Amino acid sequence: MTEIKTTGSLTELLQKAKPSDLSSFMEENAESLLRGEKPFADYMRKRFHEKKIRRQDVFLQADIPEGYGYKLISEEKHTVQRDVILRICLAGQFSLQETQTALRLYGMAPLYAKIPRDAVLIVAINQHTYDMEAVDAMLQDQGMKLLYSCKGTEE
Repeated sequence: MTEIKTTGSLTELLQKAKPSDLSSFMEENAESLLRGEKPFADYMRKRFHEKKIRRQDVFLQADIPEGYGYKLISEEKHTVQRDVILRICLAGQFSLQETQTALRLYGMAPLYAKIPRDAVLIVAINQHTYDMEAVDAMLQDQGMKLLYSCKGTEE
C-alpha cells in the first residue's frame, strides 16, 4: 500500500514540478489525491470511515437533522453557514488539520488564528474539546457568538 502524503508534502513536490512532471506526479501520488467531482464528499466519507464513525452519530452530536446532514455531506445541498460545517467537524472529532481541509474543500475560509472567535475554536479542537456545549462555554466565556446558536438551521 502506498503512503498517503500530506497536503504540505504534495505542495512541496508541486513547487519543484514542471508541466512535464505532472503525469508522473499524478501516478505516484494517486492514493493521496482526492478524485471525482465532489472532493468534500469524498474527503468526509474517508475521514468518517477511518475514524469508524457513523454519519448519523455525527449529525446527532452536531444537532443537525439527519436528512439535511446527508445532503450537506454528499454536496446535494449547500450551506453558507460555516458553523454548520464546523459542528460536523467537531462532532466527527476532526483534528485541526482535518477541519481546515474540510472547510477549504467545502469552499469556506479555514480557521484563522488572528480572528478571536477562530482562535477559541482552534484551542478547542487542539485540546480535543469536541462537546458542543463545552465549546459554546468557551465561546461564551470570551463574549463571542455561540457555535451552537445556529443549530438545526437549513439552507
